[in-house]
Amino acid sequence: MFLSTINRYITWALIAILALNLAQRRLPNSHKKRLATIYLAALVLFFQLAITTILDREWNHHLAWLALLATLGLLYLFRKRALPFRFSCSACERRLTFNEIIGGDENLCAGCRGDEEEGKEGAPKDALVDDAENAAAVMDVALIDWESWEPTDICVITFLFADDKVLLIDKKTGLGKGLVNAPGGHVEPYETAEEAAMREFVEETGITVDELSLRGMLYFQFADGMRQKGYVFFTTSYAGEMQETEEARPFWVPIADIPYDKMWEDDQYWLPKAIAGERFTGHFSFDKERMVDKDIIFEEEA
Repeated sequence: MFLSTINRYITWALIAILALNLAQRRLPNSHKKRLATIYLAALVLFFQLAITTILDREWNHHLAWLALLATLGLLYLFRKRALPFRFSCSACERRLTFNEIIGGDENLCAGCRGDEEEGKEGAPKDALVDDAENAAAVMDVALIDWESWEPTDICVITFLFADDKVLLIDKKTGLGKGLVNAPGGHVEPYETAEEAAMREFVEETGITVDELSLRGMLYFQFADGMRQKGYVFFTTSYAGEMQETEEARPFWVPIADIPYDKMWEDDQYWLPKAIAGERFTGHFSFDKERMVDKDIIFEEEA
């Protein structure tokens, strides 16, 4: 009787997860989270099939504990794909709304996504005042204490080169929407920068890359308080066919024709030398998408 009751509740849980998946379809940039609910639904279905089998065959009900352990084991095994949800903004730690929790693969609040109107409504008033007061203090990178500076966000970008061309993307969602960039995104807590770079590349372009080489480090201080640390990878090793995704439209461009005028302003100052073989460390201050100050150190590769 007890297992029969559990079985009924599992059915309702499965329906709720599938309904959540339908709700996610109307939210932008939610590919990973929609896939996550499918993983969760599959795990719930696995547990329900195990319970149903135990009931139909009249096996010992204690076997349900074994089925539960197996389900939890699978959840742990696929945790990277099944549990991308966060309750607080990955950039500023503000509490996310329900739609931001179930949608938006970056796990960013409205303010950090650059949505000014939503940011004004969603961010605490005192936080906005603090950002305005601190904005002038971050314009000069020489005045920033980079030794004690801590990022609110860690990200990666990867440049794939082949036949004197480089693969870039028209970014369709998130920070930098509408700009040209290299494929990349946020580093999740459970992965290394290199793992994140490979994951983000295939998610945005359909192409799998490996043999990544770290070429430089980027440090961004934004006037609104966001602080980004970025890893820049180069590679020439890839497999698969390029395809447009919900996050990006990838395209190949000759290295000589890289459209710097359509990219983040800092790219033009470090990317050409990085392509020429120099490693670099760059510190920048930005007011939204406008670069205010920079300091870049280059080092020739040994």
